[in-house]
Amino acid sequence: MDTKLQMNETILDPNLKLRLAQWTDLKPVAQLILDVCTADGDPTVAVTPEELEREWKSPGFELERDAWVVETADGRVVGYEEFTERHAHASLMGDGYVHPEYQGLGIGTAMLRTLEARARAEMKLAEPDLRVFIRSVMIAGDTVARQVHEAEGYRPIRFSWHMEIKLDEAPPLPAWPDGIELRPFVKEQHDQAVFEAHEEAFSDHWGHAPGTFEYWQHNLSGHDDLDPTLWFIAWDVRSAEIAGYCLCRYRMGTGWVSILGVRRLWRKRGLGEALLLHSFGEFYRRGMKTIGLGVDAQNPTGATRLYQKAGMYVAAEYVIYEKELRPGREPVGQAE
Repeated sequence: MDTKLQMNETILDPNLKLRLAQWTDLKPVAQLILDVCTADGDPTVAVTPEELEREWKSPGFELERDAWVVETADGRVVGYEEFTERHAHASLMGDGYVHPEYQGLGIGTAMLRTLEARARAEMKLAEPDLRVFIRSVMIAGDTVARQVHEAEGYRPIRFSWHMEIKLDEAPPLPAWPDGIELRPFVKEQHDQAVFEAHEEAFSDHWGHAPGTFEYWQHNLSGHDDLDPTLWFIAWDVRSAEIAGYCLCRYRMGTGWVSILGVRRLWRKRGLGEALLLHSFGEFYRRGMKTIGLGVDAQNPTGATRLYQKAGMYVAAEYVIYEKELRPGREPVGQAE
């Protein structure tokens, strides 16, 4: 066993073991995530084994280097942590879960310290003047997780919302701005253009890390279960450019707006609202009346106001914690 794992294992209850994740852990980890999210009151944000498998196969992610589990003496997985390098080896992310029946046994602390050791190894590859930080997200009401993070030097920096709407009747029809036309998404023809529109639309959002087309294809447009009829692309008929887009799918038994973006030149014309109402209407037509999305609670483009105007409410609040590993120049945008 790695020396760092051995050190962090000493924090654990003696009946528990911390080890690197393996592919045989796929279904147990997915079940753990579902159990934790259900206990938190928001199972919508859990993942299926198929979704988790796709995440584990993401470009740059190596399972037996970037993920850990904690198991009981009889092999039950009760803790999981993963590390993600988001940008420039300086914007780093952790994502951890502790089964609610096994809190208070050192699992969260052991996993966070292992995560930090992995992050500090990664930061050696970053440019020397970059600020290096690691972030983690948890439901705001999880006081145990928050206390564990704060004890390890993390501080809360931002909030995000899971918003929902439950449709009792068909939503209002969208009012499209002049010169805007919705066209079917054809992956072979439009994938690159939608990716580029997304990068521009989100470049001024807080914490946005520049993406790659390879990552986009793997995690968004390359899904085996991608339904292109739920990708709504709005085109400017005069310039033949993408003005905005709303990428939707089904998630854990609900309709899900994965990404809604409007490029700068087409903002404040009602396009975002039109795309949102169109997605509501399409889900309703297909018999799905519960629709959700995730949004930065301090979104600079007014998205939260838009969603509330459309009838959405905050179903769950999440808090983002950060630990700075080194001060310096920001590796990603921090637009307010």
